[in-house]
Amino acid sequence: MAEARREVVWSPHARRRLDAAVGYIAAGSPHFALTFLESALAAGKRLSDFPLRGRAVPELRDLTIREIQVGPYRLVYEVTPTNVNVVAFLHGARDFRRAWKERPRR
Repeated sequence: MAEARREVVWSPHARRRLDAAVGYIAAGSPHFALTFLESALAAGKRLSDFPLRGRAVPELRDLTIREIQVGPYRLVYEVTPTNVNVVAFLHGARDFRRAWKERPRR
């Protein structure tokens, strides 16, 4: 039996981090920045149908918090019965634990 589709919701923090990444990339290549943005948004959208496709975040002990790679970035999301909440968009070189603690809570 197929799983029900979930709505993908980007937190304001995750959206700002995506926008910052796109802005940084655009300084060197506007074309690549647009391609990257489209790729990130498409990856998030695919989670609607396949929310468990990402791996559990290794730094956390919570199987509902998962991640997928988008280039060198980690798209971190929480799976609920009705939604996929994108909670963070972090460069893979960042210290995850520090960035996770610094993110705004709901």
